[in-house]
Amino acid sequence: MIKAELRKKYMQKRKALSVDEAFSLSERILEAFLDYFKPVAGQKVHIFTPIRKFNEIDTKIFIHAFLEKNIRVFVPKVIAEDLISVEINEDTLFETSNWGIEEPGSNEDSGEHHFDYVITPLLYGDQKGNRVGYGKGFYDAFFQSISPASKKIGINYFSPDEQIDDVWENDIPLDYLVTPTEVLSFFNGLE
Repeated sequence: MIKAELRKKYMQKRKALSVDEAFSLSERILEAFLDYFKPVAGQKVHIFTPIRKFNEIDTKIFIHAFLEKNIRVFVPKVIAEDLISVEINEDTLFETSNWGIEEPGSNEDSGEHHFDYVITPLLYGDQKGNRVGYGKGFYDAFFQSISPASKKIGINYFSPDEQIDDVWENDIPLDYLVTPTEVLSFFNGLE
C-alpha cells in the first residue's frame, strides 16, 4: 500500500482504540522496550510527547520510567521549520503547541546529537523498518542530524502486516520497531 492509504487506515485503527485499550497497549510497549533494550542510568533517550487527539502511544509513562532510572530524557520541539531537542526533568514545565503537542516551555536546544535511543512517532512501520509518519518530514531531517550510532526505534500499537510501496530515497528506515507483542530488528541479525 502507499503511504497515504496506510496513513488513513492506521489513523482510523488508532482512533478506534478506547482510552483503556490504548493505555494498556502503551504499557505493554514500554515493558517490551525495557525488557529488550535494558536502558541504564546515564544513557540518553530522545522521545516524543503524545498528541492526545491522535490517540498516540502514551509516552509519558516512558518518560516517567526513564527519569526514575536516571536516564537523560530529551523531547522534540518544533521551532519554525526545525526540530530541536530539549532536555527535560521532573520539574520541566510544558505548554501545548498549536498542533496539540505538549512541548517544554524552553526553546533552548540541548545541542545533543548522540542519543542511545531515539523513540520515534509513526502511524505505521513495515517489516523492513520503513515508517509512515504524518508526512511533514521532521524525523527524516532529524535522523540526518544525529549520530548514526543512535538507535532509531519506532513504537506502534500494530504489527507490520503490509509493505510500504512508495518508499523514496530520502526516507530513513528505523533500526527497530516495538509493538505490544514483539520487537523487530532491521539489522538482518547483525548488531
